[in-house]
Amino acid sequence: MSSIVLLHGALGAASQFAELSQRLNANGTQVYPLNFSGHGGADFSNNGFGIEVFAEELKNFLDEHALKNIDVFAYSMGGYVALWLAHQHPAYFKRIITLGTKFDWSPEAAAKEVKLLNPEKLLEKIPAFAKTLQERHEPNDWKLLMQKTADMMLALGEKPLLTETVLKQIDIPVLVCQGELDNMADMNYTKQVASFLPNGKFLMMKSSPHPFEKINLKTILEIIRSNMYKGL
Repeated sequence: MSSIVLLHGALGAASQFAELSQRLNANGTQVYPLNFSGHGGADFSNNGFGIEVFAEELKNFLDEHALKNIDVFAYSMGGYVALWLAHQHPAYFKRIITLGTKFDWSPEAAAKEVKLLNPEKLLEKIPAFAKTLQERHEPNDWKLLMQKTADMMLALGEKPLLTETVLKQIDIPVLVCQGELDNMADMNYTKQVASFLPNGKFLMMKSSPHPFEKINLKTILEIIRSNMYKGL
């Protein structure tokens, strides 16, 4: 049986992959979804909050489930985490697919993203999304999660981890996907990231925005099947 690990993005949770997991399971794939600390009801870690902490959590998760040489589908922040761990411990990975991962971090880019992470404004302008975050992460305080996420982004802006030098050392197959309508990440920079990776390829998904729930599930399944499980 084939296996795959699913990694969520910032403010996301493994629950977002419920339908994707069901479809993959139906095709004989063992699915391992992970909640990073502070997300999806998982406790906040005493070790901190950020990419390096999440990468260590991913490593522990892979060890716990005796997973080596594994395929990974990683959305948004999850892609950054997966590639950072692949840089440190490549033997864990067979292939990685990233989708909607923002690689172009700078102080200016981080400040732009952080402006959107204001809990009070969110409650005022998009109360339905605030309710979604509350339900997705309870019993955790989604406002605290949002603040920690903002701090993480500011730290990445000051010191990005996935530099050109680091990316050129990640020698496993990586498919870097970005939606045509995804305005969170710079398309040209994302293409450049794929070119830095020794075994990297870039794929633009037509008419796809950034939010995972708005991306066509059939498209995601086809990308996974054609790049990881060609026999399915």
